[in-house]
Amino acid sequence: MATALHKEKYHHDKLHKRLRRHAGRAIADFNMIEAGDRIMVCLSGGADSYTMLDILQSLQRSAPVDFELIAVNLDQKQPGFPAQVLPDYLDALGIEYHVIEEDTYSVVKRVIPADKTYYCGLCSRLRRGIIYRFAKAQGYTKIALGHHREDMIETLFLNMFYGGKLKSMPAKLRSDDGENIVIRPLVYCAEADIKAYAEAAAFPIIPCTLCGSQDNMQRQAIKQMLRDWNKQQPGRVETIFTSMQNIVPSHLLDTTAFSFQQLGKDQGGASSDRAAWLGRAGSDWVGSG
Repeated sequence: MATALHKEKYHHDKLHKRLRRHAGRAIADFNMIEAGDRIMVCLSGGADSYTMLDILQSLQRSAPVDFELIAVNLDQKQPGFPAQVLPDYLDALGIEYHVIEEDTYSVVKRVIPADKTYYCGLCSRLRRGIIYRFAKAQGYTKIALGHHREDMIETLFLNMFYGGKLKSMPAKLRSDDGENIVIRPLVYCAEADIKAYAEAAAFPIIPCTLCGSQDNMQRQAIKQMLRDWNKQQPGRVETIFTSMQNIVPSHLLDTTAFSFQQLGKDQGGASSDRAAWLGRAGSDWVGSG
């Protein structure tokens, strides 16, 4: 029994260090957190957001700058939602938090026909508007979301297949109205690591009974496609993600992203086969904790 517990703790600690290292590198690469930031950590009750809060708290203890973390949950009034689970968890942590109560569930049920699959996009747009308004009213400088590596890859293919655009989720984004900055500290973290960490940490997971329970969604189809690819060719997901960090505009067809008009036979030099990238410097964020 003692040996099993030791192995379990070792595995948990190893996952923690890896997630912490990846999150620290992402924060440094994209300058996500600055001195004096008041960060709204969006907590849904899922494995991703629990892990994000846990890792951010760990980084906060040894970060090179001081910043605040405030957990915020949006209670969307889904039937059977265990409203006390998150407050109990956050009270035990001793962290400042707020619960926003908005009945977006009824809105989605009313707008989307009963015979159709609930579309995550509508739910996310409603949530985003509520969160943005609350963040502005409370004076938060950053909004942290728990999207991970696979979310980025899936969104890339969703936009390619259904939107005709080569784009994914931004690691850091200023909202259209210029009032909010959104950050995604887990963009370098693997979904499997997050799930394993959440299970080992025994976070009180709250399942989504809206879009999360629906079959045959576009994102689920993309997930299955990526799983199949990775089975056929292990490491393919990692390669796809690496490609998102090595963009070559001169070898694509977007005339607004690269000045093809300026390339002429009388001009010296050739377009580079590789974009220039800043060196990574996440060591100050990862620390030794």
